[in-house]
Amino acid sequence: MHKFADVVIVGGGIIGAAAAYYLALQGVNVVVLEKSDNIGDGGSSRNGGGVRQSGRDPRELPLVMYGVQHIWPTLSEELDMDIEYVQEGNLRLGKTEQHLTILQGLTKRSVELGLDVRMIDAKEAKEICPYLSDEVIGASWCPTDGHANPLLATLAFYRKARELGAQFITGETVLAIKKIKGKARQVITENAVYEGATIIVAAGYDSRKILESVGIDVPMTQIMLEALVTEAQPKMFGQMLGTAMADFYGHQSKHGSFVFGGSSGFEDTNKDNGTPITASITAPCICRGIMEYFPLLEDVKIVRTWSGWADISADKIPVISPVEEVPGLIVACGFSGHGFGIAPTAGLLVSQLARGVKPELDLTAFRYDRFKAKI
Repeated sequence: MHKFADVVIVGGGIIGAAAAYYLALQGVNVVVLEKSDNIGDGGSSRNGGGVRQSGRDPRELPLVMYGVQHIWPTLSEELDMDIEYVQEGNLRLGKTEQHLTILQGLTKRSVELGLDVRMIDAKEAKEICPYLSDEVIGASWCPTDGHANPLLATLAFYRKARELGAQFITGETVLAIKKIKGKARQVITENAVYEGATIIVAAGYDSRKILESVGIDVPMTQIMLEALVTEAQPKMFGQMLGTAMADFYGHQSKHGSFVFGGSSGFEDTNKDNGTPITASITAPCICRGIMEYFPLLEDVKIVRTWSGWADISADKIPVISPVEEVPGLIVACGFSGHGFGIAPTAGLLVSQLARGVKPELDLTAFRYDRFKAKI
């Protein structure tokens, strides 16, 4: 079976779905290939939902700032679905002087790039969120940060892209990319051959193996992240939360449940056989961290836990780049566990690269070949 499209996207997560939406919006014929039977079955539906600018790598910050200023606030209306975007700020909490030193460093770098973020003392932190424990001695505060629902955001991009004509094919495992006359032209799957003038690889950690078929290597590893959701509670606060030492992160959803993520440090020892499953040790570890900051939540019941893989690039920022050695190939991977917040911007930028339009933002820092050895 042979199928043709202007653009073939490998990966049906939020990056691929967003790119498909922005391409279809411009009348581009798009086919999206997803190896899972479900759209967004990877990190796109297994993250904490943070739409944060604070605490970002300075190279990545302009992408998320652009999204917060120009995309996220009106995305529910644009995609005709409530993605539960809430913009009530981000508190990154500290309990020791060492924590405050870390937060001050993060804040200074962000302020230098124009972000509205500042250090606040315990009194002001409790004025913003009265439920904090007395152990909190200070925090960084970014009033324009927020959070959204990852499942709904991914679904919204997918549905709108389909309405505009994009085709999504699930259960389609990509084996290789094939060049014709020096250009990336075909995507070979277990069941078919898909051909397009441009091929976008946005398949998380699987991108590495797929790209190897045309001699390109993006140095990445994968780590497992775990999260939990609680029973619904009365509305307490709308801020996105984090800590200097990343004990946990999370927020309260619109319907009242708390969504928290974190790690125990023992994820590599899980007996998962390659399938992301939660370990009995992690949720209690996350909960102990939470109770140190929010003792009021001590008796709240956990409804479920889940885990997912994050594709971690060698320098912890994504690759968003055309590949000069393989014309027609564009890479979008290595989002390093914090891709959800920049996903709409990344999808827009990738769509512009695919259309041959100058990207809205400078992507030099995200080139695929930045990992080449220095002589």
